[in-house]
Amino acid sequence: MEDFYFNRRFVLKGLLAGTAAPFIASSHAFAASVSCGDQIVRVAGMAAPDTMNPFATWSSFWPTTFTYDFLVGVDAQRHPDRPGFAKEWSVDKKELIWTFKIWPRMKWSDGKPATAKDVAFTYEYLKNSIGMPDELNVGWNNTSGLGQVESIEVLDETTLRIITKSPTRWPVDNTIMIVPEHIWSSVSYADARGTFRNEPPLVGTGPMIVSEFQQGQFAGLTPNAHFRKGQPNIAGLIFSFFPNADSIAQGLKSGNLDYGMNLTSAQWSDLSKDEAIVVGQGRTEARNYLAFNTAPGKGAGSTKALQDKAFRDAIGYAIDQKVIAERAFRGHADPGVGLVMPSVSDYYSGLDDIKRHFDLEEAARRLDAAGYKDSDGDGVREDTDGNRLQLELITGTGSGTIETPVTAVQLVAGWLGQIGIPVSVIQLDPGALEARTASPDQGGGAWDLLVYGSWLTPSATDLLVLGKRDHTSNNAYWQNSEFDRLASEVEGTADIKKSQALVDKAERLIYQEAPYIILAYPFMLDARRKDCFQGWGTEDMFSMWSYFPFDRLKAM
Repeated sequence: MEDFYFNRRFVLKGLLAGTAAPFIASSHAFAASVSCGDQIVRVAGMAAPDTMNPFATWSSFWPTTFTYDFLVGVDAQRHPDRPGFAKEWSVDKKELIWTFKIWPRMKWSDGKPATAKDVAFTYEYLKNSIGMPDELNVGWNNTSGLGQVESIEVLDETTLRIITKSPTRWPVDNTIMIVPEHIWSSVSYADARGTFRNEPPLVGTGPMIVSEFQQGQFAGLTPNAHFRKGQPNIAGLIFSFFPNADSIAQGLKSGNLDYGMNLTSAQWSDLSKDEAIVVGQGRTEARNYLAFNTAPGKGAGSTKALQDKAFRDAIGYAIDQKVIAERAFRGHADPGVGLVMPSVSDYYSGLDDIKRHFDLEEAARRLDAAGYKDSDGDGVREDTDGNRLQLELITGTGSGTIETPVTAVQLVAGWLGQIGIPVSVIQLDPGALEARTASPDQGGGAWDLLVYGSWLTPSATDLLVLGKRDHTSNNAYWQNSEFDRLASEVEGTADIKKSQALVDKAERLIYQEAPYIILAYPFMLDARRKDCFQGWGTEDMFSMWSYFPFDRLKAM
């Protein structure tokens, strides 16, 4: 592992110097302390991008977010000093006509002009694919929400107008990465959603350009000489990808990393004692959950009980979210309740009037009442067809999400065992987990329980995607027409009070139907070293929604 850090550092240094020849270091050479002199920032996280094509995958947010801008997005709305492709924006009184002012004289990293035409192209490229056999609906850049757009007009190089069919906040809330027309106009839809790799060097407007990508290992990035705020004051960036946080913590302690995210509670506590390191934590839009495979046909689980609301609801009483937050996350999480997490204060509700309470006896009583009894006294319940319940629980960490502690999975399995439902646990790597949780039509399913996490934007629309029919985030395969109606109405409103009421109704409905039991809202635990670079954030030392702070980081 030490050789990995050392080699990656010097590979990128060689690239920056104009050669791709790798520098192979010996263990003896590595043992010396790493110098800050090359001004290459080394960061790491639990990510597993499989391509640099944002139209073909959800897993490429890290590192493509350093290269591509959103038109507006999350960070620009939260932080006035972090605007993206648009310098400013406004909406008319009817909340239908949005006007965006693009940065004047902005350029792509290859020196070509970056204008409102590129934004229009990106959105039209997606929008025109709707309903086609190769619709662009499988990756980070997808067609979701574009059906609400009436027209996209380029008024001049720095002015874009988006007119929507009904009030919606999609024009500012969407997180579509703006791509250059002169690169993507020749890429077919079939290639964009499939085989086109978007090989480095990428062409973007962000501060750091992906110049090398080794799947499963790292991405090397170089400063964008044409960045609108001026070329960043660092020589380069290495983003290393890891399936777990062990290597991240080791790299921080040894000085081979400058920043690391996705730390476990134990690692965070250990690093907090190191005088050379600053630790941080913060609420995010992440939620960890137990999902039931509710598919009734293809891809169904081992028992029809999973499709029974009463069975799922009863299990909800066997889950102690407070213990999960305190013991599994060591206090670095809020106990789970509904779909909406506390960080989204405009929509969060504790659901106190309908919230389940932890009570194993109550869970057992409800299972008995629903017909899931232990008829032969062997300690294992049978389903309504008379078959012994033995559930398979799959788990793992997806790319760009926060790792679910093993303890949380063990607690869930233990509690279910206590109420007569034995559970076998299978830990999967990100790729295998993605394949198993894909829609049954795409070969997924045939599991019973899933402990997993999701992390999307704080928009009202994204808060509800776990329950939307056929949405890629709906890991439970749950379908409910009333929920879909409410979610559709949410997509068609920009009024915050109306949106709050709709989200509340939808959240209550899915809570009572229980295709998911929300376990926790985990905090992001991260850390940085003090010795090489300055300019990190304070409340968020490293943004989870943009390239901050790499547009302003400087060597010590």
